[in-house]
Amino acid sequence: MLKRLGKVTYKNIPNIVSILGILPLALLFVDNGYKYIIPLIIYNNIMDDLDGILATKLKLKSDFGAKLDNVCDAVAHTLFVMVIGMHYGLICGFISLIAIVAILIRVVSRLTSSTGTGSPTNELIRHVFFTLLLAEFFGFDPVLLLIIVFLINTISMLWPYPMPYMIRSQAKTVFAVGMVNVFLILAWLWPIATPIIAGCFIFAYLYSLVKVFTKMETG
Repeated sequence: MLKRLGKVTYKNIPNIVSILGILPLALLFVDNGYKYIIPLIIYNNIMDDLDGILATKLKLKSDFGAKLDNVCDAVAHTLFVMVIGMHYGLICGFISLIAIVAILIRVVSRLTSSTGTGSPTNELIRHVFFTLLLAEFFGFDPVLLLIIVFLINTISMLWPYPMPYMIRSQAKTVFAVGMVNVFLILAWLWPIATPIIAGCFIFAYLYSLVKVFTKMETG
C-alpha cells in the first residue's frame, strides 16, 4: 500500500507543485492580505516554472499535468489581476476585468490546443509586478500605468501570433529559467536594480510587439 502510494506521489510531483503554487494565494483574502501581493507573485512564478522543470527532468509530462498547470495559471493570474485592480479603485478594477477575460480565453484555448505557450498571461503578471515596484521606487500613483498594462497585455494575450523575443520566452535552460526568477527577487529586494531589470523585461516585450506588428504588415 505504501509502495503504491509512493509511486503515485512520485508520478504526481509536478502536479503537486502546481497546486502548491496557488494554495498560499489564500493569503490575499485575509485582513491586509494585499501586503503579500509581491512575494506571492514571485512565489507563484517560481512554482509555475518549477512544475514544468520537474515534469521534464523526471520525465513525468502528461496531458493531465499540462491542463492542471493551465488551470492553476488561470486561478493565480485571475486572482492577482482582480485583487490589484480592485485595490486601486473602480476604474482600474473595471479595466482589470477586461484583462481577466483575456486570461480566461487564453487559458481555455490552451486547454483545447497544444500550440499555445501561455507566456502572455505570465508576462502580464510580471508587468504588473514591475509596475508596482516602480511606483514604490519613484513614488507615483500606479493606476494609469496599470490600466495601460492591462489593456496592452489584453491584446497580446488574445492574438494568435507568437512573441518569442520576450525574456522568459528566450529562457530555454533550467539555469536561464532560474535566473529569470533570481532577477525578479533582486528587483524586489534591491530597489536600485528595479528600474534596470524592469526596463529589460518591458523593452523585450515591446520589441516583440513591434516585430509582430511588422510581420502582420509585411504578411
